[in-house]
Amino acid sequence: MLAPSPDSRLDEPVEHGLIALAAGGNSAAFAELVRRRQYGVRRFMRQLCRDPEMADDLSQQVFLRAWRALPRLAAPEAFNGWLKQVMVSVWIDQTRRQRTTVQATAELTEDLEPGARPTLGLEQDLEWALSSLEPRTRLCVLLAYSEGHSHAEISAMLGIPLGTAKSLVTRGAAKMRDLLGDYGKD
Repeated sequence: MLAPSPDSRLDEPVEHGLIALAAGGNSAAFAELVRRRQYGVRRFMRQLCRDPEMADDLSQQVFLRAWRALPRLAAPEAFNGWLKQVMVSVWIDQTRRQRTTVQATAELTEDLEPGARPTLGLEQDLEWALSSLEPRTRLCVLLAYSEGHSHAEISAMLGIPLGTAKSLVTRGAAKMRDLLGDYGKD
């Protein structure tokens, strides 16, 4: 989660001040923003790429791009959504550069018979099911279910028609339900 916890609402004015200082070129303020946000950014990237080292690299790219673009941020209050947009943009750029599936997923599933699923526990099964989705579908599913964005927000974030966003989320979720069907039997 990128937003501060509900218990830290009192920190919001302080954070808005940090954002304004960082937008003005204050590297210490930006370093504090990175410290506060790095876990959420890295977690989101790891959910997308399934590779901890790549997630670290992509997270660095997010913060580098954010540092360069922060002076153009219109309002400190918009930082959360703006940072998510930067994360999505970095991921889309990565998938354009790398049209193949993540190597970690291939290693995890290469010894399995076609249609088989690893039995490594719920968390690993969820990761495996997510990694089986096409990158754009995976991104939409994560934005909807992990980050809590509406179809309209996903549509706007990715610059795709609303119907496409709905379709990608619906089909992605359906594929995951099919892949994880055994969990619904308990």
